[in-house]
Order: sequence, then structure tokens, then C-alpha cells
Amino acid sequence: MIKPVELVIFDCDGVLVDSERIAVSVQVALGATLGWPITSEEVIARFIGRSHADIHAQVAARLGEETAAVWLKRFEELHSEAVDSELDPVEGISEVLTSMTLPACVASSGSHDKMRHTLGRTGLYGYFAGRIFSATEVGRGKPAPDLFLHAARRMGVDPSACAVIEDSRPGVQAARAAGMRAFGYAGGLTPAEQLEGPDTVVFHDMRELPTLLGEQ
Repeated sequence: MIKPVELVIFDCDGVLVDSERIAVSVQVALGATLGWPITSEEVIARFIGRSHADIHAQVAARLGEETAAVWLKRFEELHSEAVDSELDPVEGISEVLTSMTLPACVASSGSHDKMRHTLGRTGLYGYFAGRIFSATEVGRGKPAPDLFLHAARRMGVDPSACAVIEDSRPGVQAARAAGMRAFGYAGGLTPAEQLEGPDTVVFHDMRELPTLLGEQ
């Protein structure tokens, strides 16, 4: 028998804040400037859902350590500027968080500084203050299960009673590897077929989430 959900673990970028489009455009621009003419499709496949350490390693393998360091520094600066001018919450997520009764936390590949900025800018930080976990706290980022297992442990909930809300292929893979139920949000940049898999529900409108979690 499937356990009822006791904890909802949200990814941040692309699930709570509509930042993935910003990130992709910044990465493409950096590639054009620094010597890697990467397309939007390649950025989505290679970088979305990955930790900064993973992205750094990929850029370093292509362009060298020095350029990779410049790339990550410029990304943080340009991303921060764009967030201040154009970031919005994911459509429908504010309604979901306002009505949700289940305990919830955030577990993201992004840094704590980045999440404070994006969640604060969109008015969502207060929903999760004190319950935000970053890939910087674990040895391996997504698609490894480490971050989600860390979040469940810190929240005192068995992994089998956790539901993970993700919008990237590495994210849903990490949730499955952690023994958690995955809900793949296909309303963003990642095609639905890349989110599909065992123990995974794919959905397109964030307002569907309470019903999918059994709250309505």
C-alpha cells in the first residue's frame, strides 16, 4: 500500500520561480562570448537541473578551468541582474502554496544566496524560511539522490513518504533514486517525455498539484 504523502519537496528554479528561461538565455550569451557556441536546447539538456559544480566541470572540460571560473562568476552577475528586472513566480504556484496543508521544503541545485534572492524577489521566501536545502550541502548533485535524502532526513520524514516536485530530467531521476514519488512539471522548458518514468506523474499546470497530492 502506498504511504500517504507527509512531505512535499519543491525544486526551486522552474518550479517555484520562473527563472529557467532567464538562466538559459544567460548561458547562451556567455557561450557566445567565451567560446562555446551553445544552443538553448543544449543548455536545457546539459545544464538545467544541475549543480554549479557540475556546470563548472562541463565548462572546464570544454574551455579550461580559468574560463570556467569566469563563466560561473559572470553567470551569477548577469542572472542576478535579470532576476531583479524580470523574474516572476511560476504561474499558479502562489495559489498552491497558500492553500497547501502538507509540510513542505525546498531542495535545489542552486546556492542558498541564489535562492534567497529569487524566492525573496518573488515573495515566496516566507513559505520556506528555515526549510531550504542546497546541493552545496551534499557530495553529489542531481541526478544523484543525495540532496533529496538530505532534505528528508533534516525534515524527519521517511523518503517513501516524500513527494518531489521537479521540472528537469536530472531532478526526477534524483527523486526516483531516492525512493520518492516524483511529480514532473512539464509547464516549463523540459519536454514532458523527458520527465516520464516509473513512480512519476507528469503534469502541465501547477494548479493541478493539490489534487495530485491528495489534498483535494
